[in-house]
Amino acid sequence: MSNLKKLLTTLSLALLLAVSTPSTALAYENGPESGDDAAIILDLVVLRPTGFLATAAGLVIFVGSLPISIPTLSVGKAFDALVVAPAHYTFVRELGAER
Repeated sequence: MSNLKKLLTTLSLALLLAVSTPSTALAYENGPESGDDAAIILDLVVLRPTGFLATAAGLVIFVGSLPISIPTLSVGKAFDALVVAPAHYTFVRELGAER
């Protein structure tokens, strides 16, 4: 009985917190502001390293796809999709920008 009471109390508190703070969800109605600190930190710590790994993995997959893409004359399209797009996202895009 005590475990059920703790569970109901925890769920009630979580629901209360989720419902009572809608203003933070609407803080940026048009998306993050240019130069938003949280977006820049997230980009620098999580998205850029992930983009670097995606670029490296895309290069490996591109080399593996060459036997298929050479006969179908789609080497450029495969290279753009697997290497150029992740590299552009990682190295060219402005820090904190969405795309």
